[in-house]
Amino acid sequence: MSKLGNIGARLYRGEVGYDFIGKRKIWYGVSILITIVAIVGLGVRGLNMGIEFSGGAVFTTPKTSVSASEAQHKAESAAGGHQAMAQKLGDGALRIQISGLDTKAAVPVQEGLAKDLNVPVKDVNTQLVGPSWGEQIANKAWLGLGIFMVLVVLYLAIAFEWRMAVAALVALIHDLTITVGIYALVGFEVTPGTVIGLLTILGYSLYDTVVVFDSLKEASKDITKQTRFTYSEVANRSINGTLVRSINTTVVALLPVAGLLFVGGGVLGAGMLNDISLALFVGLAAGAYSSIFIATPLVADLKSREPQMKALAKRVKAKRAAAEAKGASQEEGAVPAPADAEDGDDGTVVGPRQQPASRNRGRGRPSGKRR
Repeated sequence: MSKLGNIGARLYRGEVGYDFIGKRKIWYGVSILITIVAIVGLGVRGLNMGIEFSGGAVFTTPKTSVSASEAQHKAESAAGGHQAMAQKLGDGALRIQISGLDTKAAVPVQEGLAKDLNVPVKDVNTQLVGPSWGEQIANKAWLGLGIFMVLVVLYLAIAFEWRMAVAALVALIHDLTITVGIYALVGFEVTPGTVIGLLTILGYSLYDTVVVFDSLKEASKDITKQTRFTYSEVANRSINGTLVRSINTTVVALLPVAGLLFVGGGVLGAGMLNDISLALFVGLAAGAYSSIFIATPLVADLKSREPQMKALAKRVKAKRAAAEAKGASQEEGAVPAPADAEDGDDGTVVGPRQQPASRNRGRGRPSGKRR
């Protein structure tokens, strides 16, 4: 068995583990701090909405030696200050997006680009996108997100319980907020691909959370009939038991997405891949984090407030205190007997480590008299 597999087996059996529930306030604080940074970034910088949402024009030129940065500068000059984004295509052509252009303004911009790039006007393809179309896409995305959230809450409330549904909803909102905030801070363009990425990470985050919830549901069955563990301790064992599985699935999912983001978008210059790959990368990492550090500890917090769970915690604490007191009394009562006394004559209970060797061998003590 590999080292990681051995650790996973020991975590599953409860031989080793990390106290996620006991240190939950630390992770709550980390999440709140990250969320505040994301919200501030969203409020200060805002989202860089693509032309699919804000409206504008897309110009595609034939093969040219002009660089993307130079073409972007020329496009912004021709468009009278409108924001432009240029991208070099694989065949050497250029794709230039200019936000906020209408039909009348697009014609002189097309002519200006053709002149600056030294290409025929008829070879510069122009495609106009109206803001109404982007508004429809945004409204449908919000509607789909709302329906998804409602269905998730209903399913978890039926399959598990309402506390787990609330915790999962908080974790999903947490993941969305962080991902959108990262988009605002980085300045990547928000396109329909971004929306697809956001909806995809919600499903993945939910999957990781449900795995832990299912383990917790199984482990906490008839929990009030025993006095060994509290609900929080059972929840912590459930997280540790599925920890290696969560890490493995997250790493395997992040590797191809990292290839899209850093290799495809960064090295090869395929900028269109950045739209969906950044949302997937940040969302997958945030989803794995929230399922371990947010969702399950929040369930433990809500569940521990129930009267029966409070009573269970008192019984567990009382049993452990009694066991400690009994162990302490046995250690204090085991006073060494006098040298001339028989083992056990002082009234103490002879334990396994106190058994005299002579008795174990069945031999008596010599009387000291010669016969």
